[in-house]
Amino acid sequence: MKKPWISATLAVVALLCGRPAAAQVVAAAVTPSARPPRFGNVDDARLLRAAREPQDWLTYGGTWDEQRYSTLDQIDTATVKQLRPAWYFDFDTTRGQESTPLVVDGVMYVSTAWSKVYALDARTGRKIWLYDPSVPGPAAVATCCGVVNRGVAVYEGKVYVGTLDGRLVALDAATGKPVWSVRTFEPGKVYAITGAPRAARGKIFIGNSGSDFGGRGYVSAYDAATGKLVWRFYTVPGDPHAPPDGAVSDTALARIARPTWFGEWYRYGGGGNVWNAIVYDPDFNQLYLATGNGYPWNQNFRSEGKGDNLFLSSIVAVDADTGRYRWHYQETPEERWDYDSVADIALVELRIGGRRRKVLLQTPKNGFCYVIDRKTGKLLSAKPYIPGLNWAHGVDPQTGRPNIVAAALYGKKPWTGIPGAGGAHVWQPIAFSPRTGLMYLAATENSSYYLPTPRFTFVPGVAHLGIVLGASLPITPSAAQSAPASASRPRSYLLAWNPVTQTAAWRAADSAEGGGVLVTAGGLVFQGRSRSGLLGEFDAYRADDGRRLWSWKTPNLISAGPITYSVGGEQYVAVTSGASFYQSMGARARVAQYGRLIAFKLQGTATLPADPPFAPPANPPAAIASPAKVAAGAEYYGEYCARCHGFDTRSGNVIPDLRRSAALTEPRLWRGVVLGGTLAARGMISWSRFLTPAQSDAIRAYVGEQARALQRQERSGD
Repeated sequence: MKKPWISATLAVVALLCGRPAAAQVVAAAVTPSARPPRFGNVDDARLLRAAREPQDWLTYGGTWDEQRYSTLDQIDTATVKQLRPAWYFDFDTTRGQESTPLVVDGVMYVSTAWSKVYALDARTGRKIWLYDPSVPGPAAVATCCGVVNRGVAVYEGKVYVGTLDGRLVALDAATGKPVWSVRTFEPGKVYAITGAPRAARGKIFIGNSGSDFGGRGYVSAYDAATGKLVWRFYTVPGDPHAPPDGAVSDTALARIARPTWFGEWYRYGGGGNVWNAIVYDPDFNQLYLATGNGYPWNQNFRSEGKGDNLFLSSIVAVDADTGRYRWHYQETPEERWDYDSVADIALVELRIGGRRRKVLLQTPKNGFCYVIDRKTGKLLSAKPYIPGLNWAHGVDPQTGRPNIVAAALYGKKPWTGIPGAGGAHVWQPIAFSPRTGLMYLAATENSSYYLPTPRFTFVPGVAHLGIVLGASLPITPSAAQSAPASASRPRSYLLAWNPVTQTAAWRAADSAEGGGVLVTAGGLVFQGRSRSGLLGEFDAYRADDGRRLWSWKTPNLISAGPITYSVGGEQYVAVTSGASFYQSMGARARVAQYGRLIAFKLQGTATLPADPPFAPPANPPAAIASPAKVAAGAEYYGEYCARCHGFDTRSGNVIPDLRRSAALTEPRLWRGVVLGGTLAARGMISWSRFLTPAQSDAIRAYVGEQARALQRQERSGD
């Protein structure tokens, strides 16, 4: 749809105050020099040649091939030492930030927590408009890992965002006003959208999350102009006693997937949600869907302990126009370890076996790097990219199946797996350089103690997984007590991997828990990482040998993937910052601060805010609770509270650290929050459907004693 020129000044059309009931847009003045003739002027032809426009960042992975490689080289190994902050922009939320910004003709479009979208002047950071979809607070309960959003799509004059509560919204790129909005799942379903939409062939593609709550995965394609549903592909079969879905996936599910499932999985949804990677391949006009874990995790409860359970933990290729199945490759058959295959996918050409091959690269949670032929889905190679991997003894090159270790198929006996449920690599964007032939990613060596529960109870909206979730995370004291010595603390680093030889080129010696990466023709790899828990650091490494050349401390931790672009002949590198709560677990709590977007350039003159101070002290109640009440509270807390507020109550305060809560010493206030839902607008729903008043009080007793222990620790100076 053609867009007219707009005037030099956009009037303020709405003002935000708190969390309004209806979606609102705020616009601000922009200088005429920052304005392109048409906002959001992106179409298929432009996306196809996006690599020739390094001044922009047109789609989530930079280009349709999602290599996150830029030919900009003003910032290189010699000049990077002059890199300084050029500007920063504070968001209006303290929740986690994972978004990749897009830049189109000097305008930056970036999503934030709670699915808000900003348009900014990419040169100055000045706000052009803000769209707030007014996501209701209770939608947060359908997320495993915070109210984050990983990005938008810009296409044919519109900006598209998936909202946490399941809407796909098309915004006018010039004004931020909604053009159309559709629901991608029914209200009340335990789904959420945190991933970035993709655009191609006149369609917008979007998936959702929910594999840990009984979701059933699918991807939908909508008409970019009207929002009309074009096709839908389900990734796992539904109820065999019910009629087919009437979706394009019906034939593939009946013929290929359904025979690999057993028992009553359909009562629980099954999992397989496509919550991150969706990649369009113009060479074959196909879409790659990266699917998630099974539900419950324990396959003994999900599928009677047997069957491959297709298409869990797989890459599924479908026709982009019709959604019809073309091929699949399952990376983790019998999935029972939370080994999502949702990691980013890069499309590259490599010389393998003496000839050029069009392949896709993926490094999912299970620890293997996969090189797969894009046309046929045939596995070309798969090798561990972390040491110590023990759930499988390699992958059979003929069948493509992993040689799964018998002990890893835990039944009643626990097992320690490497990597663990945290994954060797999860969603953080990867990058591939055609100059070095290397792919770059955040890698983690970790383990999990898979302790089966004696029974499984399905409760929609509660993460009952068939294992003891706290025990699967040996970083916590309670898990450390039950896990064997082989369950080690994680070790993270930036990894450069050669996908042809399937060997490590280098591991950054001084790196730590890191976020997404960017690689440039300037010979640099950029990555954000953690610094003292919730604090961050933005680093630049030599792409050929991993030597760190530059570093800048940031007041927020960085998880997202950086981008680079240029305006007025100057190259910028930009990244969103703001810790997710899983990254903050175990970190010393600090006062919650706003997330922000930071842009760097050579000789930049901006000064970043100071590090936030430590959070207020622990606030234990005066009365000491009985051991029995504390023990009961610990069990309820682990089941209902830990996934948000921190296992063993250890929280960095992205979501409130309850040991410091004023409600600990006010029983009526505590009940009002936990059972009455007084903070539902902030995401803390009423748990009265799950907890009795006595159980709520037991949780307060447990948290209170944890606060007392923290208070002793604080007073001792530890």
